[in-house]
Amino acid sequence: MTNLSTSISVVMPVYNAEDYIQVAVENILNQTFTGFEFIIIVNDGSIDGTLGAVLEEYAEKDLRIRLISRKNKGLVETLAKGLGLVNAPLIAARMGADDIALPIRL
Repeated sequence: MTNLSTSISVVMPVYNAEDYIQVAVENILNQTFTGFEFIIIVNDGSIDGTLGAVLEEYAEKDLRIRLISRKNKGLVETLAKGLGLVNAPLIAARMGADDIALPIRL
């Protein structure tokens, strides 16, 4: 769902990232630029607590997050899925589940 203030998208593929996903998500949510959709957090079939313990809670709290969960298909197909769901005119960042982003990245 895009609104008028959404000008860029962030795509994050995720697989078994329970130990570090919170830092990556928080880094994007706390950006100084706020007109973005954290479009996709594509959960690529994680079998740890990534989906339930972490991502579903974030998706419920922040409407910028679109969480997709599917069977494991690998990084390339997961990125393609995320890119196919982008609504904003620009893709500003491809964020890894274990990446750290400075507050001014976007």
